[in-house]
Amino acid sequence: MEKTMKKYFPVFVLPTLIAFLIAFVVPFVVGLYLSFCEFTTVTNAEFVGLSNYIKAFSNKDFLNALLFTLGFAAVAVVTINIFGFLLALMLTQKLPGTNLFRTVFFMPNLIGGIVLGYIWQSMINGVLSKFGVTMLFDAKYGFWGLIILMNWQMIGYIMIIYIAGLQNVSTDVLEAAKIDGASRIQTLFRITIPMIMPSITICLFLTISNSFKMFDQNLALTGGGPSNKTTMLALDIYKSFYDKVGFEGVGQAKAVVFFVIVAGIAMAQLVLTRRKEVES
Repeated sequence: MEKTMKKYFPVFVLPTLIAFLIAFVVPFVVGLYLSFCEFTTVTNAEFVGLSNYIKAFSNKDFLNALLFTLGFAAVAVVTINIFGFLLALMLTQKLPGTNLFRTVFFMPNLIGGIVLGYIWQSMINGVLSKFGVTMLFDAKYGFWGLIILMNWQMIGYIMIIYIAGLQNVSTDVLEAAKIDGASRIQTLFRITIPMIMPSITICLFLTISNSFKMFDQNLALTGGGPSNKTTMLALDIYKSFYDKVGFEGVGQAKAVVFFVIVAGIAMAQLVLTRRKEVES
């Protein structure tokens, strides 16, 4: 059986490998090269060295978008994981209607980001209009509007992952802790959480990556206003590439920087949380 698998392994791997090269590796390498070029199309690219990167980091809007995105990601990751975990704890108890609630909480994740953005824009502006303002009156309204939207969309999805982890916790271990006199809080922090570290690793990775990559919700909810103060990195890159003539190379350089930041933070998080898995 093993010899047969080795024999036909290239046959099954080759189509996927070719698709991966065409759809990811080749565009990534070309994009990396274009970040060092001035161009309007791929065929007329002219190498300009680090000029695009210098322009990117000299761009006040890009630096503001970077700081705004970092702040947004920090708050969103914490709130989504806390609320998702609390909902998972509640819905793994023997309560009536848990399956219905799981479905209801998960459903917002199925709605497209653009649709969500416009729905929440109408609702939040409707509330703020009572006070004579809109989300574009002050950046703080847009910030918390994005936080609310992101939480509403992702909490149910994260909840499902935590539920799967909680259901895999050994009941024998929990019963032993109860017999030994451990309180619910002690059991939660010393047994349950360490045993679901694989789920925590996945949830942190998903929330970090999705928080940084958020684009369509940002575009629909605030459009980056007021005065680009709520523009996140993905939207800033889009505006640089498509809204400014001659800034295609700068937009590409920003995209490379964006990739490095997200990959670096996500990999660091994976390493740290996986160490906890080993310890547990």
